[in-house]
Amino acid sequence: MSKNKIPIGPFHPLLEEAEYFELTVDGETVVDIDLEIGWMHRGHEFISEQKSFTQSIYLVERICGICSTSHPLACVHAVEDIDNIDIPLRARYIRTLVGELERIHSHLLWLGLAGHFIGYDTLWMWAWKYREPVLRMCEIVSGNRNHYGIMRVGGVAKDVDTGAIPDLMKNLDMIDSKIVMVANAAKDDPVLKARLKGVGVLSYEDAIAYCATGPTSRASGVPSDIRRDDPTDAYDLVDFDVIVASNGDVYDKLVVRLLETIESTKIIRQCIEKLKTVKGPILNNVKEISPGEGIGRYEAPRGEVFHYMRSDGTNRPIRHKVRAPSYVNIPTYSASCKGISVSDALITLAAVDPCYCCTERSLKIKDIKKNKCSFNLLDLSRSKTKRIRRKFNGNK
Repeated sequence: MSKNKIPIGPFHPLLEEAEYFELTVDGETVVDIDLEIGWMHRGHEFISEQKSFTQSIYLVERICGICSTSHPLACVHAVEDIDNIDIPLRARYIRTLVGELERIHSHLLWLGLAGHFIGYDTLWMWAWKYREPVLRMCEIVSGNRNHYGIMRVGGVAKDVDTGAIPDLMKNLDMIDSKIVMVANAAKDDPVLKARLKGVGVLSYEDAIAYCATGPTSRASGVPSDIRRDDPTDAYDLVDFDVIVASNGDVYDKLVVRLLETIESTKIIRQCIEKLKTVKGPILNNVKEISPGEGIGRYEAPRGEVFHYMRSDGTNRPIRHKVRAPSYVNIPTYSASCKGISVSDALITLAAVDPCYCCTERSLKIKDIKKNKCSFNLLDLSRSKTKRIRRKFNGNK
């Protein structure tokens, strides 16, 4: 049977953001997959270098709506690494509290979408229904359901009101019981097992080779978690388990995320209890950042977020590099999609919970002989703006 090409994207019902995949199929079987990125590059790194350190925090918060505290945390960790800035204990617990609320929010959102993609809309409605009280807790803590806006270099901008703790605990108790119910129902559901077990397998060796991270790697038996391996904020002060599975299929990725939400509720409960007794400041008032460079790491819901910052002693970074987890997780499709049925390709693509606008990069093509850049999207964009300006100004 001849091989055919199936295009997915750049605009497709499965894809919340623009991206392009091309499946090579032999009958019903996927034999190869090609990925084309670059449809949504927004230039966050370049823009950050024109902003102050505090403005950069707000900027990177918009890289991803679901990781809208993960990028700010990695960003402030990088700036704090330049001067070894101490973080007040109360601020460390608040950071961890918000981070784990976001993890539950993200995993439940993914669970609902995964159910929707395979036609299991009951799971979708369950997961999104119980995501609402999580967002309510985010609003109680930060004032916002998303884009929380509370991370600062040296701590946090907003304290948790002691009077709000009973409301937080009430919502947490409800979330805890519902998440356990959903997790048990989903894990034991015969339809989900039949649909997802053995599908889109990423082996332990391939997970290592592709440098996969987060639930994508832990579902393949790689016991890696920044919260435990390189703890920041209050992660070295709370108890939790790193969830690891061994089969590497879509079902194990689902199970890892479900069990991680239960661990997150444990961490949140410990943070709230500590906030009842731990008093003191929430922000180390940093006046200036010394010349130097620093790195920031954080275990986002999708895996490790990495930020690099370089300072020249002014109030803004002269270099800001961002590496999101999807940047290394998306290429694992080359291993997990080969040999599966076309009907399983979409849920396999969705299984790493990809964020494409986190992943995008601008493109440069260098002429090796002339040792110069012959194609630069930034230069092309600026040149077009100049041409349009001359046109409206009468070619002056």
